[in-house]
Amino acid sequence: MCQISREIRRPIAILLSRRGQVQEIIVGTDLTLSATTLSKFRVGARSLRGLRVIRTQLHDQPLSQESLTDLAYLRLDLFGALSVTPEGNPGNLYLAHLLPPNGTGQVCNILKHTPFHHATMAFDRFIEDLEADMQRAQGTHAVGHERESAMLVSASSRSRVEQEDRLLELAELASSAGVTVVDRMAQRTQDGHQRYVLGSGKLKDVLIQTLHRGADMVIFDQTLTPAQSRAISEMTDIKVIDRTQLILDIFARRAHTREGKVQVELAQLRYLLPRLSGKGQELSRLGGGIGSRGPGETKLETDRRRIRDRITHLERELDQFGRHQDQRRARRTRHGLPVVSLVGYTNAGKSTLLNVLTNSHVSTVDRVFETLDTTSRRLRFPQDREVIITDTVGFIRDLPEELLGAFRTTLEELRQADLLVHVVDAGAADVDIQISAVVKILQELNLDMLRRTLVFNKCDRIPPAEADRLCRRYQAIGVSALHPDTLRPLLDHLDRELAGVALPQPTSQVDQAAALASRL
Repeated sequence: MCQISREIRRPIAILLSRRGQVQEIIVGTDLTLSATTLSKFRVGARSLRGLRVIRTQLHDQPLSQESLTDLAYLRLDLFGALSVTPEGNPGNLYLAHLLPPNGTGQVCNILKHTPFHHATMAFDRFIEDLEADMQRAQGTHAVGHERESAMLVSASSRSRVEQEDRLLELAELASSAGVTVVDRMAQRTQDGHQRYVLGSGKLKDVLIQTLHRGADMVIFDQTLTPAQSRAISEMTDIKVIDRTQLILDIFARRAHTREGKVQVELAQLRYLLPRLSGKGQELSRLGGGIGSRGPGETKLETDRRRIRDRITHLERELDQFGRHQDQRRARRTRHGLPVVSLVGYTNAGKSTLLNVLTNSHVSTVDRVFETLDTTSRRLRFPQDREVIITDTVGFIRDLPEELLGAFRTTLEELRQADLLVHVVDAGAADVDIQISAVVKILQELNLDMLRRTLVFNKCDRIPPAEADRLCRRYQAIGVSALHPDTLRPLLDHLDRELAGVALPQPTSQVDQAAALASRL
């Protein structure tokens, strides 16, 4: 190797497996592994790749930062640089290896250089000891049985305060999906889409820290474009997902009714379709005329066709659900019952409020997107007046378009409401942002013209003076769903608001009997 490097005046690297078999020979300083090698030697979040690199260098100098980055990014067993003397003989040998997770944050260990002919490292024993140390260290860093861990990343032109706020919300989403957050990172970038979201060098640093901390995945706060998803997947074996995928996963876990499951599956397929990709012949389908008969439909095209067919089937099923909802709404209108719909940011306490008002038992776990399926209950006022109160799926800022489109049938329930009760978490750090996010979604659904009442829930979590200021500022009603005695002002307000609602009266004897039965 040294003789050849001297002749061609370029460094040469060999990639060795643990059995000493040469996997690749690379000429030059760019250490890029082929797709075949990457597929054969995959790396996990808690393991090494099983490959080591020995590379010649024409000058006698220590390992460069680029070499150390390659060592950490590729999770190599060992990185060695062998200097070449002017005569073409081996000179000094420089070695470095990864370290187990430690409190210092140090990723690599650089060994003291030694003349090549004096090198005494026994690689087999060295790698066994290194992996044993890593296993012991990973045991102390375990995050729980069968629980995935993740590094959270925000890359945008927003201010650092906004990014930190969004990362806190992303951490709540990850926790709701059963993922443990090991670290968070915010990076300010210029507007516009970059190939790797935050630059290839910075992305490598993120991936290195992810692997060093033993995390299973990277979660981006931004929605990745199909091109970005493909570029990043070609760069690493680590699972990389975005905010939309995380929300879709939460919805898939929480949907219980058939309608909810159909809506979630439809959103997932719409997100997946533009992200299917292939290479070479997989992207080419020949056919059409004489002399152009090709190999037939490729695997990629088959997958796309099946997804489109499935989307069409699910859309027809949602149309049927929509017709059933129209029938239910028609019956409700004939019975002459006003409709109140609870809307608001996710985890604002809408389901808890519904339970207290109607003596129901809807699930109320303190986590985001606990409620996905629409629930309707009857609420009786003290004056023996009844209304229908409906709990709907919570909103969130930058709600994925796929979800908004798929849940449009469910959200159509809001269109028939006589009054929207906008529930807000009074203890949230970003009350203004949450209110604006809900109003924006209502505008997108053309529901902003409906009458709305703003209600601050969880007022028991903040000082009374602060709760009073919030209510005066927004002309809202302050309550705590956990303290029923605070709900009297809300009930009186709803009774006054709905007292003047003009509803069609039943005209036939059948309708009158049905209305009387419903009131009894």
